[in-house]
Amino acid sequence: MPYRLDASSLQTLFENLKARGYDLLGPQRKDQAIVYDTLESVEDLPQGWTDEQEAGHYKLKRRDDDAYFGYVVGPRSWKRVFLPPRKRLWTATQKDGQLSLEEEPLPSQPIALIGVRSCEIHAIAIQDRVLLEGPHPDPYYAAMRAQSFIVAVNCTQSAATCFCTSMDTGPGATFGFDLAMTEIMEPEHIFVLEAGSPKGRELLADMDLENATDLQQAHAKAGIEQARQQIKRELPQDGLKDLLYQSFEHTHWDDIASRCLSCANCTMVCPTCFCTEMEDVTDLTGDHAERWQRWDSCFHESFTHVHGGSVRQSTRSRYRQWLTHKLASWLDQFGTTGCVGCGRCITWCPAGIDLTAEVKAFRDSERK
Repeated sequence: MPYRLDASSLQTLFENLKARGYDLLGPQRKDQAIVYDTLESVEDLPQGWTDEQEAGHYKLKRRDDDAYFGYVVGPRSWKRVFLPPRKRLWTATQKDGQLSLEEEPLPSQPIALIGVRSCEIHAIAIQDRVLLEGPHPDPYYAAMRAQSFIVAVNCTQSAATCFCTSMDTGPGATFGFDLAMTEIMEPEHIFVLEAGSPKGRELLADMDLENATDLQQAHAKAGIEQARQQIKRELPQDGLKDLLYQSFEHTHWDDIASRCLSCANCTMVCPTCFCTEMEDVTDLTGDHAERWQRWDSCFHESFTHVHGGSVRQSTRSRYRQWLTHKLASWLDQFGTTGCVGCGRCITWCPAGIDLTAEVKAFRDSERK
């Protein structure tokens, strides 16, 4: 049964999570963008702000109301929580001829993620399949996931770059959350809450909330449907894998390469890309060494560097690898595509390259 939470009582939800030992992470307005960072109170939320997005374009602007979650997605994803951009794996020290190796301790602090969109929940599920459910789970990732509490926020508006409906990943959350909230502004500012796990049900029971009325539930569903109707970009899935495999030598890759900067922005903002590399560092004495893991990208020429040089030396080959892996060979590896339709790669591409438009170009060529 959905519950009603007054917007003025949102802080009560935060306090209940803190009382259970969770550190809160959620959206904030920083550096002219909505980013995820530590939350102390509802005052940290980007209340009254929204984002304007298009290919190669992102801008914050004021809303005409005081919605707390009236934006879509920013440049950061929740990936950086579970798979940090840079983390130390171990430290080695040599003293008096004795070598000691100390692994980094696993995180032990529970975290609550506030404002997770449906497409991002699907992205977390994809990374779970890769980093948690495979034959060699990432211990840091596993520890963070085991201690996480997810508060989803259903989308009631979309950005021009969204195409989650094509990927069946939104705009409303259907799984993978402990609590899901839909923010309603009219006729009154409230949240309709729904529990998705025993932890979520326990929290709501302790808050002693009123049940949401049928009208309030109808308003929540209408808001989600509004976001669905606003989505205009499409990425049809029918025959997509075979299309990309058959287009391996297509001349359109040259056209894309003439625009692509190989800057790796798309992979850095993508919530599912998981490529990393290892970096060993040592001090000048040679008595102290560390191994670090950091994000890498298939757009870097050094990514496939082996003896004799890089396997993919051209921008054409690197973009082709990224798009074909993301939308085709990922299915062969993991049983799902590597895309959730969040649109970040479109928004944050400085050249404004739109993967939905590029796939359409391949489809149109095939029809001709």
